[in-house]
Amino acid sequence: MDYLYLKALHIIFVITWFAGLFYIVRLFIYHTEALGKKEPEKSILSEQLAVMSRKLWHIITWPSAIITIILGTSLLISQPAWLKMPFMHIKLGFVLLLVLYHLGCHAIFKQLQRGEARYSSMQLRIFNEGATLILFAVVFLIVLKNELSWIWGTVGLISFAVVLMLAIKLYKIVRNK
Repeated sequence: MDYLYLKALHIIFVITWFAGLFYIVRLFIYHTEALGKKEPEKSILSEQLAVMSRKLWHIITWPSAIITIILGTSLLISQPAWLKMPFMHIKLGFVLLLVLYHLGCHAIFKQLQRGEARYSSMQLRIFNEGATLILFAVVFLIVLKNELSWIWGTVGLISFAVVLMLAIKLYKIVRNK
């Protein structure tokens, strides 16, 4: 029974972690665009977006990441046989990528808090899709486990990435008109 509670809580905090990651990058995009505006709009928007980002990052996203990792580790301790399954090794690889993505977001967060924009809003839109790709990969791995054909899974993930990039390009074209 404890296992099911751990699993439910793990899923809840995975969702809140991803929600935080999805939204923080949107705030980065808006903040970057605000830094390109003229005063007083630049200062007003930048200050508000910095506050929103700080609250989201420190109250939701970081705690969700930490709790997710603690609960995931607890699940692995309770089910050590999972560590012998190939799908779990791949899933843990994607979790590592997600942690690296999170740390990348943290670096961007700190830059924008200082009023520095090192990336364009278009670069951030593309970066934003990293979490989406990881989410898709992990969900399919967990649901299909060893039933997933690695060839078709890889082809599907690459195809999904291409579709996302085309959608971003189309959005840029429509936005610029």
